[in-house]
Amino acid sequence: MKLPIYYLNAFTDKLFSGNPAAVCVLSEWLSDPTLTAIAKENNLPVTAFLLRDQENYQIRWITPEYELDICGHGTLAGAYVIFNYLETNRQTVNLQSRRELFSVSCSQELITLNFPVKNLEPCASEILERGLGLPSTEIYQHGNERYLVVYEREEDVKRLTPDMKILKKLIHRGVTVTAPASEVDFVSRTFYPQKSFSEDPATGASHCMLAPYWAKRLGKIELHAKQVSPRGGEMFCKLDGDRVLISGKAVGYMQGEISLENNAGGKS
Repeated sequence: MKLPIYYLNAFTDKLFSGNPAAVCVLSEWLSDPTLTAIAKENNLPVTAFLLRDQENYQIRWITPEYELDICGHGTLAGAYVIFNYLETNRQTVNLQSRRELFSVSCSQELITLNFPVKNLEPCASEILERGLGLPSTEIYQHGNERYLVVYEREEDVKRLTPDMKILKKLIHRGVTVTAPASEVDFVSRTFYPQKSFSEDPATGASHCMLAPYWAKRLGKIELHAKQVSPRGGEMFCKLDGDRVLISGKAVGYMQGEISLENNAGGKS
């Protein structure tokens, strides 16, 4: 069995920056252990699996550790493959995840994701403060999924050196830190202490929290953002009711095929 696979950098227009992702195109769903094995073998922050479903596509995002319910850079990478390799005449496509059906569109070089807002509530966490090592001005959480930590200055976010051993004690999977910026509206970084890739280079899902927060604080619904991780990332966000439109670019790095033995997979 031969499977097409693409390797891309998302939320960037330059190679060796942004967030790397693999996109694997399937003709039928393979077993979950096989999908996980492929993601582990790729050893990238995420592998997106696409399956054509009439006019739409089903999508799943799997990391070397676990499967995600939503993934911004994996969705951007998958849409890039659809628009640039699979169906070059299309400008919109619907993607069906395990949770919901959402739309993705393409205009020139920008791909726009239509994601749900992640609502926030104020909170406090002594473990979080110790793990980040720098006092913050505000802390919020989205359920038990992730924290949003606000700092006064862009430089505060850039110079953070979190202690992942401490942050691993959190029940929350992700930690996003942010601050106002000079050249764009805001900057951020996102950490996943439980993952082998503990800092995510460019994170679409975190902007489902960031965009509503900064829209309210700055009094504007269109926002230009940068993720100031070592690889960096750039996002253009627009708040639309209870949805966030997150736009970014992607660049292809490599394409090829996976060779599976006949007994390696099977329908789940």
